[in-house]
Amino acid sequence: MLFRTATLVSVLMVLALLAGVILSLIYGAWPALRTFGLSFITREKWNPVTEIFGAAGPLYGTLVTSVIALLIAVPLSFGIAVFLTETCPRWLRGPISGGIELLASIPSIVYGIWGLFVMAPILQHSVQPWLIDHLGPLPLIGPLFRGPPFGIGLLTAGVVLAIMVLPFISSVMREVFRMAPTSLKEAAYGLGATQWNVVWQVVLPWSRAGVIGGIMLGLGRALGETMAVTFVIGNAHRINLSLLAPATTISAAIANEFSEAVGDLYTSALFYLGLLLFVLTFGVIALARLLLLRLERAGAGRV
Repeated sequence: MLFRTATLVSVLMVLALLAGVILSLIYGAWPALRTFGLSFITREKWNPVTEIFGAAGPLYGTLVTSVIALLIAVPLSFGIAVFLTETCPRWLRGPISGGIELLASIPSIVYGIWGLFVMAPILQHSVQPWLIDHLGPLPLIGPLFRGPPFGIGLLTAGVVLAIMVLPFISSVMREVFRMAPTSLKEAAYGLGATQWNVVWQVVLPWSRAGVIGGIMLGLGRALGETMAVTFVIGNAHRINLSLLAPATTISAAIANEFSEAVGDLYTSALFYLGLLLFVLTFGVIALARLLLLRLERAGAGRV
């Protein structure tokens, strides 16, 4: 009885903390909610002098950098997980796994400094000019790679985020791949399947729920990252189709401007940004749960 009561109290404390966070954000954002309403989400202009605020720029930057991070990190994480579980020599698995997991322990500000002083110059002088020359003239994806090579911007922030979320996604994928039943893989090999066939048609379908969970974990990490992105994104409140242009994210805007916010409406607009980030992250988690539930029901239906 005592154990049951203690666990119930623990759950209720978590729910109370979550409710407190939501209520605090709504209370802080209320002046901006009352002034701008839902048009705050679609307005791009951000002018503290005239007290006209809009979240379209930070919201756009948050989504784009997170998508870039996943487009880079997910294939790399999949390759790392397959290599470590299927082809890597046993004596080499430990050092590689430890090195990848060490990436998760590096502070965000270190990633930001490294991105600003090491990666940004490399991208500015080598990678971005090549992208502008070779991909810029193309009809469909060309607008994404046009403009001057600033070095900092959406692409740089996305690459830094990809490196930051890589250890989380690859670790989850590696563990769920290791849990795939050996009997299923041996049966596939016995039927003449290649190693790629086994990975793609046996291991991945069996562990897809864990793979999706790892991807969503990385997405949640990318959506809320602050310091590393602040260093390399350029911190510009505008929407630009080019991935090479400076932009900002919700977390970076809050970190940059909260200490300098003058007036209730300015501070409330930043709270409004925080509320949007909370809703966005919560929506991603809810979507992941629904997707995993559908996968579980589909698997049970096949059984």
